[in-house]
Amino acid sequence: MVEAQTWTTRRMSNPRLDSTEQVLDIPPTPPGEHRNSFGSNGGGLSPTVVTALIIASWYLSNIGVLLLNKYLLSFYGYRYPIFLTMLHMLSCAAYSYASINFLEIVPLQHIHSKKQFLKILALSAIFCFSVVCGNTSLRYLPVSFNQAIGATTPFFTAIFAFVITCKKETAEVYLALLPVVFGIVVASNSEPLFHLFGFLVCVGSTAGRALKSVVQGILLTSEAEKLHSMNLLLYMAPLAAFILLPFTLYIEGNVFAHTVEKARGEPFILFLLLGNATVAYLVNLTNFLVTKHTSALTLQVLGNAKATVAAVVSVLIFRNPVTVMGMAGFGITIMGVVLYSEAKKRSKVTTH
Repeated sequence: MVEAQTWTTRRMSNPRLDSTEQVLDIPPTPPGEHRNSFGSNGGGLSPTVVTALIIASWYLSNIGVLLLNKYLLSFYGYRYPIFLTMLHMLSCAAYSYASINFLEIVPLQHIHSKKQFLKILALSAIFCFSVVCGNTSLRYLPVSFNQAIGATTPFFTAIFAFVITCKKETAEVYLALLPVVFGIVVASNSEPLFHLFGFLVCVGSTAGRALKSVVQGILLTSEAEKLHSMNLLLYMAPLAAFILLPFTLYIEGNVFAHTVEKARGEPFILFLLLGNATVAYLVNLTNFLVTKHTSALTLQVLGNAKATVAAVVSVLIFRNPVTVMGMAGFGITIMGVVLYSEAKKRSKVTTH
């Protein structure tokens, strides 16, 4: 991947998307005259059935890319998280180009200035850091603990918003962040498979995703520079792949030759890599479709539940040990995220 860990995101490759942000930030749905029939009511299905199918696809893609990343990096023995992330980026670039230029799911937007390009490049660099850290953490941590840490994104978002933009939240919002942090402290102290390096890079991924959200709100503010999430993905993905190329060659060695050699003995790995990269794109596509057919608030609510569902499914599949205190800590964090979301909504109402 790709974020995911806001691109809500991680979050393309790593859709450990927290409860308040996905791989890419989703702007308001375009006016009706700009919408394409893609993803609309087709085949005579009722709008309710279509929406249910889209939400199910969102869950399957978000949880699927997590489980595939974990399987490849921890169980299958493919220990190249940077290269895997680069494949996710290339996949997102190719699928985004086809979706926008041929399927026309959204109108194509162009980059109009060097300044706008540099801003997108900066976002791509932050995004790379977040997704690579998220994928790397899956080598060392179980998905359940990975998701618990990822749920703390609102905490880092509030910190970066205050430090970078001096934006202050209400006391209720800050108080709601206390159980978010306390729950992770409890879960960390009781995690049977705790790994310090894995924990640190997972925290780095979560912080990076929050930083991207704040920086994106600062850089792409003017109407001329705002890009739809799918167009932003179209431009960010190839830039991210270009950034990651020298790192994968320097850190992971001749990963291309190793992958080819492994594919000769086990062709199934090609199917795994292609499927994994495709699902990484579907995370971003379903983010857009859920918002189009419901609302950004629905996406936020789904994100609150996704971490829990992903944790439960991963435990059932990978059989990693869990403790009562670990589950309690995870529950406290999720409760804090829900309280934070409600507090944010109330603060917006009072300010308006």
